[in-house]
Amino acid sequence: MLFSKLGPLQCTAPYEVAGGFPDADLGVNKGGNNGGRDKSKEDYEAFLKGGEQVVSVMQEMLKLLEDMNMDAKSEEVAVEIAAQGVIGQRVDQMEAGFLLALDYMIQVAEKDQDDQRRSILDVIKQTVLSHLAKKCPPHVQVIGLLCRTPKKDSRYELLRRVAGGGGVFKGENGAKVQLPKANLNDIANQADDLLETMEARPTVPDRKLLARLVLIREEARNMMGGGILDERNDRGLSMLPQAEVNFLTKLVALKPGVTVRKMLKEVLEGKNEGADHTNEDTDGDSSGQRMSSGIFHGESMTGRKPRPVRPGMLLETVTKVLGGIYTSNAPGITAQHLEWVHQQTLQILQELAF
Repeated sequence: MLFSKLGPLQCTAPYEVAGGFPDADLGVNKGGNNGGRDKSKEDYEAFLKGGEQVVSVMQEMLKLLEDMNMDAKSEEVAVEIAAQGVIGQRVDQMEAGFLLALDYMIQVAEKDQDDQRRSILDVIKQTVLSHLAKKCPPHVQVIGLLCRTPKKDSRYELLRRVAGGGGVFKGENGAKVQLPKANLNDIANQADDLLETMEARPTVPDRKLLARLVLIREEARNMMGGGILDERNDRGLSMLPQAEVNFLTKLVALKPGVTVRKMLKEVLEGKNEGADHTNEDTDGDSSGQRMSSGIFHGESMTGRKPRPVRPGMLLETVTKVLGGIYTSNAPGITAQHLEWVHQQTLQILQELAF
């Protein structure tokens, strides 16, 4: 059976709960004397509780399956049914760190090349996400659907249908899909909130997901039809972010073409100016973030290293600068160059997202 090689699911130590990750790998400082580390300690405790709950779910699934005699074909279906039954009863009591702990365990299974354990953990994750999606507001459900829609034209069609009132439609594979009614502005704002949270971290946890969220935000905004000067798209930045301004200054100083596109793609992939900060880069900053702002070159006036260039904030900066150019009625080569950068950024993100 699929469960037979998992071994005992005992939850006796933080190392086991974390799926085999030692504390150092989790970036946890258990000392509570440093006030800036209290949040890390809280996150660690939430992670442990989530890990205990993952193990408990797997144990309960094992009890449901251990007495069944199944062949290879029926085994996979039985695991999914067991997951539905166990998680359906617990979804309202899920710990905050459940999905985080689950993701770590999936990473460990991949590292150990344990396909069976990875398969079971994936079933649990998809089942939890499915249950949570049904409890989410309509615009959040739509974002989940858009994240699983690789084709740009299909995403636009989905946005048109949810904005038009939703309903039941036939998908590309012939299956019927229930689409909720949702507001385009709510979709764009929710995607922006999610990607802003991801980009505020020293390390981006999932670049594919980040690219998808940026595309969703931009496509929802584009469909609203207000254009660059639409006040609904204004995040309210009082100062342009240093890292993105410095990078755009480099780009507009060069002629649009292959070289500039390569520079842009590398940054969007998390290289060069887009590279995540290491622990050494963030050492001494209790929040783990370096959010220096303002138009300076090189080191900021505070002496802190600028935070990495992020795709969502890069497009936000391009839009803000273009808006200023159009407002002053002085479009020219710079405006054309920035429009080209905006277009290329969306194309590259589409390549990275799916």
